[in-house]
Amino acid sequence: MTATGTFSPRPGAAPLGRMIRAQAALETRMLLRNGEQLLLTVVIPALVLVLFSTVDIVDTGAGEAVDFLAPGVLALAVLSTAFTGQAIATGFDRRYGVLKRLGTSPLPRWALMTAKTCSVLVTEALQVALLTAIAFGLGWSPHGNPLAVVLLLVLGTAAFSGLGLLMAGTLKAEATLAAANLVFLLLLVAGGVMVPLEKFPDAAQSALQLLPISALSGGLRDVLRDGAGMPWAELGILAVWAVLGLGAAARFFRWE
Repeated sequence: MTATGTFSPRPGAAPLGRMIRAQAALETRMLLRNGEQLLLTVVIPALVLVLFSTVDIVDTGAGEAVDFLAPGVLALAVLSTAFTGQAIATGFDRRYGVLKRLGTSPLPRWALMTAKTCSVLVTEALQVALLTAIAFGLGWSPHGNPLAVVLLLVLGTAAFSGLGLLMAGTLKAEATLAAANLVFLLLLVAGGVMVPLEKFPDAAQSALQLLPISALSGGLRDVLRDGAGMPWAELGILAVWAVLGLGAAARFFRWE
């Protein structure tokens, strides 16, 4: 206490930016220390990439299998972190009252969600770096515009984050756990990650192409394998899913 009767340092909340950074760092550490989350976000995508690139299990069409699989696995990494992992973690935070208590702290609720999003982006950056290194080791030769890749990954993250938060904020934690894992498995098979959409019946293709995982994996494949320009159609699909998902999550998310 100083001579003037004021406290030094002054009591009160830290600056908002510092609070968001601290919460994002905490969320990232908790994610990286969780064995089940690491299995979902790191081990499974890496195994899919290595196994299906080296063993002739699925017909991926002309060219090297890794050139087809690498973009799809990058999309799978976004799905596993932004949707499945975030939905499960947030659902159990809500069940155990963590979100309720954090909601009464100096950290605003929107800032808490921002911190969670930052944690997702940091984790995805690590995933992309690891999977890219593995793909290069398997002989991957990517092409295309890096800006298009970044836009696809960012919009894909926004789309899956909105859907994950919507699920976590409306369902019970156990239901979120089951539903998020089920959706992950279904999209792994039917989202163009391992199996080309052309292998499905024509009627199913029209519906599957509108899924966010199909738009993300297809857009990444068009750019990185075929050297295509800006994939406006896929970006548009992801943007629509992002607006719908984030808007619904903001409207219906229950903190208790």
